[in-house]
Amino acid sequence: MGLDLRVSQTSRAGGRRAQLVLPHQVVETPVFMPVGTAGSVKAVPQDVVESLGGQIILGNTYHLYLRPGHEAIRRMGGLHRFISWPRAMLTDSGGFQVYSLAQLRKVTDEGVRFRSHLDGSSHFFTPEHSMDVQIALGADIAMAFDECTEYPASRERAQESLRLTMAWAQRSLSHFRAHQNEVVWHDVLQGRTQSLFGIVQGGTYIDLRRESAERLVEMDFDGYAIGGLSVGEPRHLTLEMIAEVLPLLPKDKPRYVMGVGYPDEIEQYARLGVDMMDCVLPTRAARHGLLFTSEGRMTIKNKQYAEDQNPPDPACNCMVCRRYTRAYLRHLMQCGEPLAATLNTIHNLAYYLGIMQRVRQTLGSGDAQAAGAA
Repeated sequence: MGLDLRVSQTSRAGGRRAQLVLPHQVVETPVFMPVGTAGSVKAVPQDVVESLGGQIILGNTYHLYLRPGHEAIRRMGGLHRFISWPRAMLTDSGGFQVYSLAQLRKVTDEGVRFRSHLDGSSHFFTPEHSMDVQIALGADIAMAFDECTEYPASRERAQESLRLTMAWAQRSLSHFRAHQNEVVWHDVLQGRTQSLFGIVQGGTYIDLRRESAERLVEMDFDGYAIGGLSVGEPRHLTLEMIAEVLPLLPKDKPRYVMGVGYPDEIEQYARLGVDMMDCVLPTRAARHGLLFTSEGRMTIKNKQYAEDQNPPDPACNCMVCRRYTRAYLRHLMQCGEPLAATLNTIHNLAYYLGIMQRVRQTLGSGDAQAAGAA
């Protein structure tokens, strides 16, 4: 058994509150998942992510495959043990990172040949190899190997990308089912094992998105993700694709939108019925001095904050806003102090995780109703 989704409340708009039971954690959803690219949520120790309410984080298959290597991580007991993170984890398939190496890759029906961004060495990823790497890493949830469609893309390009993604999805699933019990912690956690999510692609073409979703559902994955969004398309198209796909996905399985988004976006998508979201935005923005607050976006490097003794966000109760001033955070940025990235990131993560906590609370009351009566 890999996962169990227990929906307790639904709303008229489609939002739902649930518990996602995974081998390492019971995750309260809807949930925002901080991105831990190389086995670390950048600039923030694992215990701090826990204290902020982080329930599940992402590991990046491509980066961990290159350094320190998936077999090394397997020998050290899997990714949870290697990075000292006892809660839930999800690994991506490596498909998006390979997609981003446009000048360093060659795509064929068999897989993707690419050159490492680190040293130029040649590597070949197939759906089967992606599954082997993710089984070695041992996250609670693995992702099928897909081909991400860029924006803008012609219909012919989107159709070809969809053809590859569907073929690779079936190969990923077949190989995963044959080997999923090889995960290193399988025997320790009462026989629980990994789960595999399929990824809906199709660019910004509604009929292709529908085809992708329907075919993936027929394959019977453990959960479903909507991928290929936030790659440059207008926000209204992102929303349109999500709204079209969600009703096609099984209500008894988790629904995940990959790589989104700004604070108001993740709240909007959660209220539509998305269970899981991730994005590098809160951590990446923090390292550049952009804070998300109840008063809007704040560029803390601006001169206007040089002697501002207010907390970054007066409405926030995170450890940063309780202790530090805007003036001090600006000073750290001006000096290039590493602490700036840490404090900014802690606040942004607290803000994002706080949004999901409030959504869960409101989905548990107000216009929500018991799942059985929906």
